[in-house]
Amino acid sequence: MILPYRNIKLNVEFYSDLHPENYSILFLHGFTGSANEWREISEKINPAFNKIALDLIGHGKSSSPPAARFYKIDEIVKQLLFVVEYLKIKDLILCGYSLGGRAAISFASAYPEKVSALILESTSAGIKDNTERKIRSESDEQLADYIDSHSIEEFVNSWLENELFSSLKQLPAETFQNLKDSKLKNSNIGLANSLRGFGTGVMPYFGSQIKKMKFPVLLISGRLDSKFTKLNRVLSKQFANGKHKIIDNAGHNVHIEEPAKFVSTINRFLQQF
Repeated sequence: MILPYRNIKLNVEFYSDLHPENYSILFLHGFTGSANEWREISEKINPAFNKIALDLIGHGKSSSPPAARFYKIDEIVKQLLFVVEYLKIKDLILCGYSLGGRAAISFASAYPEKVSALILESTSAGIKDNTERKIRSESDEQLADYIDSHSIEEFVNSWLENELFSSLKQLPAETFQNLKDSKLKNSNIGLANSLRGFGTGVMPYFGSQIKKMKFPVLLISGRLDSKFTKLNRVLSKQFANGKHKIIDNAGHNVHIEEPAKFVSTINRFLQQF
């Protein structure tokens, strides 16, 4: 379903019927991803939950406007709020991977009363150190410039060579190619603006806000992703009701590399609702 919001369009995919009495899980993909990558995962999630996925601004079938303002954190939070209110979601569980997880934390910080739980895969709460944040911001800007000056094929090939995604090469050839083909459907302008508006370097640090979140939070990381496993181990202790689960034989993309373990971890977490 395409939802008109101001001057843009936001694409929502429904992976179940919406029953008002049920909790709703809103899936948020990562950078270069799309709502479609949650389809098979959602089919295996407890059927007692409504399941929806959103193409974040600049990705998938949602708009990729040239104006950078649409990609800033405050705007993304407003877009999420619009979707939640348009669909009349009352009991909201946000499940976000990487960039999607950062969007989920941002929304929960602004509207904690609208969130029943967070499921965060390979996610950070921003960079605390100002110097490190500036360095990351400059790196994100350089990457955005690269996207602007190269074809989408060249960028995706380069992006998938990032050490963070090295474990993806263990996937079956067909699975890896499908993942790559999905990323190639994105646009240069959407991806570049996503980095400039909501890259990790420009995202505020939410350390003080997450301490105030009282709802259950599940953090998931892959054991092969040592950076985010270490980060999430610390982050889980900052939440009032946080739990960290490490998935063996998976790197940064846990839901793609070990989908069965990812689903079973989430379904166990959902038993409390």
